[in-house]
Amino acid sequence: MKLKTSLMLLSGTACFSITGCQIADQPSKPNVLFILTDDLGYYDLSHTGSKYYETPNTDRIALEGMEFTHGYATSPVSSPARASIMTGQFAPRHGITDWIGARTGESWREHGRHSQLLPPEYEPHLSYNHHTLAEAMQEAGYKTFFSGKWHLGSEGSWPKDHGFDINIGGWDSGSPRGGYFDPYDNPNLENRRPGENLSMRLADETVQFLNEHNPNETGQPVFAFLSFYAVHGPLQSTQEKWSKYREKAEQMGIAEYGYEMGKYLPIRMVQDNPVYAGLVEAMDDAVGHVLNALDELGLEENTIVIFTSDHGGVSSGDGFATSNLPFREGKGSTLEGGLRVPFFIKAPGMTKANSTTDYPATGADFYPTILDLIGEELNPSEHKDGLSLLPAIRGEEMEDRYLIWHYPHYGNQGGRPSSVIRYGDWKLIHLYESDHQELYNLRTDIYEQRNLMKMFPEKAGSLKNSLFGYLEETGAKFPERDPLYDEEAERARLERIERVRMSQLENQRIQVLSPDFDPQNDWWGSAVE
Repeated sequence: MKLKTSLMLLSGTACFSITGCQIADQPSKPNVLFILTDDLGYYDLSHTGSKYYETPNTDRIALEGMEFTHGYATSPVSSPARASIMTGQFAPRHGITDWIGARTGESWREHGRHSQLLPPEYEPHLSYNHHTLAEAMQEAGYKTFFSGKWHLGSEGSWPKDHGFDINIGGWDSGSPRGGYFDPYDNPNLENRRPGENLSMRLADETVQFLNEHNPNETGQPVFAFLSFYAVHGPLQSTQEKWSKYREKAEQMGIAEYGYEMGKYLPIRMVQDNPVYAGLVEAMDDAVGHVLNALDELGLEENTIVIFTSDHGGVSSGDGFATSNLPFREGKGSTLEGGLRVPFFIKAPGMTKANSTTDYPATGADFYPTILDLIGEELNPSEHKDGLSLLPAIRGEEMEDRYLIWHYPHYGNQGGRPSSVIRYGDWKLIHLYESDHQELYNLRTDIYEQRNLMKMFPEKAGSLKNSLFGYLEETGAKFPERDPLYDEEAERARLERIERVRMSQLENQRIQVLSPDFDPQNDWWGSAVE
C-alpha cells in the first residue's frame, strides 16, 4: 500500500502543476536523473558552506529538494563507492574494497612506501551475479543511459554489461585520460571539437538522450546516470575561470601557509586553488545545462533528481586540490573528510523545498530509495545493506542502523588501512597498523577531535564486536604484516616528504595564485573554443 501511495502522490502533484492536467501523454512513473561527481568534497559547494567555490546550479537541487546533511559515500575511494550505488551493498559484501587498478600484496612494495602492512586482494570488476540498480530500472520499464566515469571493470564489465542501454564515455579508466578538453583519449567518447570541455560534453550527451527519448513523447520513463569525471585530477581550467578565482582568493586574503603535515602526506588546509575552483565551476555549468533541459522539455515536474559524490575531496595526494575543513583529512581516509559527501534528493511531490534531515544515509541507500520513489517493489536480496530513505523524505523517523566501511588498503592520498562502524551518534574506527580503535560521538564532536575510547570502553567494545561480526559474515579480507617492513626506511621517507614535499607544494600554491601564472599548455586548449 505504501508503494502505491508514493506513486500516486508523485503523479498527482505533477498533474496538478500542469495547466489542463496534461499528463495523459506522460509516463506513469517518474523519470530519474542521477548525477554523480568524482572527488567532490562535502564543503566544495557554496550551498554546503564553501566561501570560495561557486555552484549555483548544483545548489538548486538542494534548494528545491532535500539535503541529507549526514550523507556518506560507502568508501573513501572511487570504485567501491560506485559499486555500492549499483548494488545497494557495502564494500565488504560486493568485494570491491579499493579502486580498481590499485596494487595489492607483495606488489604493493613496488611503490617504495615501506608500509607496515600488505593490502589484500579485491574483486577486479563488478560481479555479473549482481542484479544492479540499472537492471532493476530496465525491468521497471525504463530506458537507461550512462554518461561519464565508470571504473567498475575493463571491457566486458562496462555499463552496457550491467543494465545500461546506452553508454557514453564509461570504460576502465578512473580519470580523464586525455584531460578535460577534447581530444579525450576515451574509446567510448568520440572527439567532437578541439578544446570542448569534457563535463559540458557529458552533460550535452545527457541532454541529447533526453531529447531523443523524451518520455512525454515516447511514454517510456528514463533513467539517466550522469557520472562526471570532474573533479578528479588532472586539475585543469580555462584562463577566464582561473583569473576569476585568482582574484577572488586575493580579495579573501591569501593565507601565509596552505598545508600541514599529516601522518603520511601534507594536507591542504585552505580552499584557494583557482584552477580547481574553475574545474568545480565547469562541472556546475554542466549541471545547469541538464537542469535547464529538464525545464525546457517539460520534464522537471516528473523527474527525480539525485546529486552526490563518490567520496570526500582530495586534500592530500593526487592534485592536493581542496580543503575539507573543518572535517579532518579527505579522500582515502575513513575520517569524515574522506566519507562525508553532498547528498541531495529532489523528488517532485515528495520532497519539501530546501528541507534537511540528519539521518545518516549512504550510497548503498540509493538503490532501494529509487525503487521506492518510483513505486516498484524493493529487491532486498540484492540491496542487502541499503535502506529506502522514503520515510526520511516524508519527514518520518527512521530507526538507527549500522553503517559499515572497510578499507584495508593504503590510499594514494595518505589513508590508512581501517574499518569503521557508525551506529546512531557513535563512530568507531579500527586501525590495522596499530590494532587499536578511535571512538567519536558525532552528535557532540562532528569534527572528530576527542577520542572517547577511555571514557566509554563498553560502547567501544560493543561496536567493535558488531563491526567484526559483519566483516566475518561477509567474508571480508584483511591486510597482513609485511615481514620485510623496515621502520627506519619508512621514517626516513616521511621525514623527506615533510622537508621537501611540503616546501614544493607551498611554492606551487603561490605560483598558481600569482598574476603571471602560465600552465605552459595554452590553457588546455580552451583558447580554440
